[in-house]
Amino acid sequence: MLWIPVTLAAAIAQTGRNAAQRGLTERLGTLGATNVRFLYGLPFACAFLALALWASGSAVPTLTPRALTFTALGALAQIAATALMLQAMRTQGFGIVTAWLKIEPVLVALIGWAVLGEELTLAMLAAIAVAVAGVLVMTLKPGQGRSLLTDLRPATLGLLAGLCFGLSAIGFRGAITALPDGSFLIRALTILALALALQTLALGAWLALKDRAALTGSARAFLPSLAAGFLGALASAFWFTGFALTTAANVRTLALVEVVLALLVARFAFGQRATTRQLAGIAILLCGVLLLLRSQP
Repeated sequence: MLWIPVTLAAAIAQTGRNAAQRGLTERLGTLGATNVRFLYGLPFACAFLALALWASGSAVPTLTPRALTFTALGALAQIAATALMLQAMRTQGFGIVTAWLKIEPVLVALIGWAVLGEELTLAMLAAIAVAVAGVLVMTLKPGQGRSLLTDLRPATLGLLAGLCFGLSAIGFRGAITALPDGSFLIRALTILALALALQTLALGAWLALKDRAALTGSARAFLPSLAAGFLGALASAFWFTGFALTTAANVRTLALVEVVLALLVARFAFGQRATTRQLAGIAILLCGVLLLLRSQP
């Protein structure tokens, strides 16, 4: 059950990263700020891996073709998911798009069962459904639910983004389990460093061609970019460790508590109070998480 505190630590670190990136988006643009998590996160990921190798006296695991394929799938799917999410948010409100994205645990469970052969019980599906329902209650305002069905284009983009986020989780989980040797921590950190390297190259090349100002702007915002990169690498290290310990569906469902953490940050850091509807959604979400934990063997 080590995956539980590991996933909670990942959610906390990711909330901190999101807060750190809040100002960078205005200065660098969305893709520029996204690139920061890869570019500045990569050195920290490599440092985490080097430290783990030194402490354990281990060697870097053998990178099999299957592991490389799954890593590339996860890395590119994560970039595509971000692009689709941003495109959807251009035509729809943040709440509706977030609601579509949070269908991800259901998609992850189904893809993990189909692609990796991971266990999927009725109790797990019920728990995931309850947790997702809690997020929908928190996210959607009265009357917005109709837009989920009537606004076809943003709904399609949102679902595709959720699907790509799900594919990225399955890709990283598949890559970690495809490594033939090494402890769960070494395997997780190896795939993390490789994924960040691929993402840095891919998105860096795109920005070099399309938006050099965003690429060079991160150098001028060095300190906040460094903080966001560190928190992003730390969060990813915990996420990948979680993927090494249990199914991607378990990790991504428990990760929904990040929504609760975001509301706490909004309340205490930015003075934004939660509504009664949001508190009700939190209660439903936590019920779903508890059901998921009880369904574990």
